[in-house]
Amino acid sequence: MTNLKLLTAGFAALVFAGCSQMTVLRTQEMKAVGSEVEQRLDSVAAQLQAQNDSLRAELDASQLAQKRMQAEITMLSRRVADESERNDSRQEEIIYRLDMLLGKSDKILAKKVVVSGAPAPVSMDSLEREAEKLVEAEAMFNTARSDYHRGEFKLAYSGFKQVYEQMKEGELAENSLYWMALCLIDVNQVDKAKKVFARMSEAFPDGQKTCPALFKLAGLYGDECDINMQKQYLQKILSIKSCEKSAEFEQAAEMLQEILEKEDKKSAGESVERCVPVVREPVNPTSRAKPATEKAPEPTASATAESTEAAL
Repeated sequence: MTNLKLLTAGFAALVFAGCSQMTVLRTQEMKAVGSEVEQRLDSVAAQLQAQNDSLRAELDASQLAQKRMQAEITMLSRRVADESERNDSRQEEIIYRLDMLLGKSDKILAKKVVVSGAPAPVSMDSLEREAEKLVEAEAMFNTARSDYHRGEFKLAYSGFKQVYEQMKEGELAENSLYWMALCLIDVNQVDKAKKVFARMSEAFPDGQKTCPALFKLAGLYGDECDINMQKQYLQKILSIKSCEKSAEFEQAAEMLQEILEKEDKKSAGESVERCVPVVREPVNPTSRAKPATEKAPEPTASATAESTEAAL
């Protein structure tokens, strides 16, 4: 009986020991599996992070490339616009010169010299001299315009003045006076510019530069807050039939409407923006070097009077 108990106890001990060993093995196996799973998860997370970083880098690169492309498109657009503007200017210049040549040629061919009351055709020598004079004047005018656009206002003024004194009448003379006034504005001799504009519009009432000249005058008086004079010139533009299809006509109507509305508000006691005169800064334009014996004269009141009063 005692032996049976001992045998039973031994068997139970063996079973318990086996179960304990199996539990330890199972625990170790589960830990190993957990570690493996954790390693795999870390590996997958690292791969996902790497892919995310790669995608983010590609996205940043794409955005940078897009910005560069937009900048290039903007630059190309500006270049195209500038080139288009230059081409338009060249075409306008060519058309202008052709119109001048054709118009002057017709006038030269139509001239007659009256001798003893009977008309006689103009000699070929006279026609050739007139044609040469026109070509020379146009060349001087174009040179003066180039000088103006380079900021050489005094030199340009001298060139325009020379063209005017040579032609005295016609489109070249009118255009020369107009550009002389622009030169005077750019060297801050506004009062003299206003006189040239006014005399030009009187001498060439139907000229192609009459409406722009009157609009310039209105703007100059507006800059000085001389509203009464500004209104006079705006109304004058609106009263000239040849100005009806010009850009200055619409602008003059809008400006005059704004002035009248302000005056109505002021009369009604409402507050309106106070006019502040424009302060013009001194201008120091560049000038091309010339020989000592050929000095370009500065735009002066006497020079302006001499160049305009001779034909007015």
